[in-house]
Amino acid sequence: MAFSLFNFGKNESTNGKNKVVDIKLDQIVPNRYQPRKVFDQEDLQELAHTIDEHGLLQPIVLREYEPAKYEIIAGERRYRAMKLLNWDTAPAIIKKMTDEESASLALVENLQRAQLSSVEEAQAYRQLMDLNHLTQAALAKGMGKSQSFVANKLRLLKLITPVQTAILDHRISERHGRALLDLDEDQQRTMLMRIVNERLTVRQTEDEVAKVLGRPLPSVVAKQKAAAREEAQQQATAPALTEPAPEPKATKPAKKAHRKRTSKKPAKTTPKASDGRIALNTIKKSIKMATENGFTVTTHESSTKDSYRITIEIPKEQ
Repeated sequence: MAFSLFNFGKNESTNGKNKVVDIKLDQIVPNRYQPRKVFDQEDLQELAHTIDEHGLLQPIVLREYEPAKYEIIAGERRYRAMKLLNWDTAPAIIKKMTDEESASLALVENLQRAQLSSVEEAQAYRQLMDLNHLTQAALAKGMGKSQSFVANKLRLLKLITPVQTAILDHRISERHGRALLDLDEDQQRTMLMRIVNERLTVRQTEDEVAKVLGRPLPSVVAKQKAAAREEAQQQATAPALTEPAPEPKATKPAKKAHRKRTSKKPAKTTPKASDGRIALNTIKKSIKMATENGFTVTTHESSTKDSYRITIEIPKEQ
C-alpha cells in the first residue's frame, strides 16, 4: 500500500515494541537511503558535547537486517556523535521492518526533522516515489506539501552532477541552480565556473543565462515593468490632484468649439494624410507605449525611394 509508510507503526502492539536496549556501535550501519549526504562536523561536535553533558535524551531507532546486524532508521546524527565520544553501545529501539519500509521511514523521518539541502530533499522525494510507486500528487499529499512545491524540488535533479554538488556544498544557492535549468550540460558547466569564480549574484546569473539563450535580460524586463507600474500609479493619482481645475475647462471649450464650427467650416481640409511620415510617427508612438508598459519590442526600420518599411517583433511570451 502506497501510504503505509506514512502510518507505519500505528497498528503495532505495545508488547515490547518500544523497549530500549543497548546495541554495540560496531554492530550498527547507516541507512543506505539516508537523504543527508553532507554532515557538518562542527554541528556534530556540538551535538556530541550536548550528549556528553546531558546524556542521550532520545534513543536511536534500528532494525535488525541480519542476525546481530542493525541498520539505522532514525538518528544517524546521534549515532555519529556517539562515535565521536567513543561510546561502546547506543540506546536503541528495535523495529521489525522490510527493506522498503525501513528505507521509506528513514527518508520520511529525515525530511520531517533534518535541515536538508534542496538537492538532498529532491533526491529523497525521488527515492520515496520510486520505492512506493507514488505520483507527485500522492507524495505531496502524504508529505503535506503542494504538488508544485514537490515538482519544483524534483526539477533540480535535471541539473548536472557538478551543479548539484555545488548546491550540496553551499558554494551556490538553490536559486543559482534554478537559473541554469534551461542550459545544456556544457553551458551549465561553464556557467557554474563563472558563478563560483566571479561570485555572480542570482540576478547576474539570470542575466548571463538569458544572454546565452538569446532572451530578454530579466533585470531589464524587471526595470521596464517597475517603470510601467510607477507611471500607471502616477496617472491614477494625477486626476485626483487636479480634479477641481479641469471642470471649468471642460465646459467652456465645448461652447467655443461649437461657435467656431459655425463660422469656419473649411477647417476640415487641414490634415495631410498624404505624408507617410505621419503614419510612421503614429506607429513609433504605439511601439514606445508598448515598451513603457513592460513589453519587449524589437523593430527594424528602413526606407526606399517610394515607401517607409518597419518590421516589429514581439515575443509571444513576455
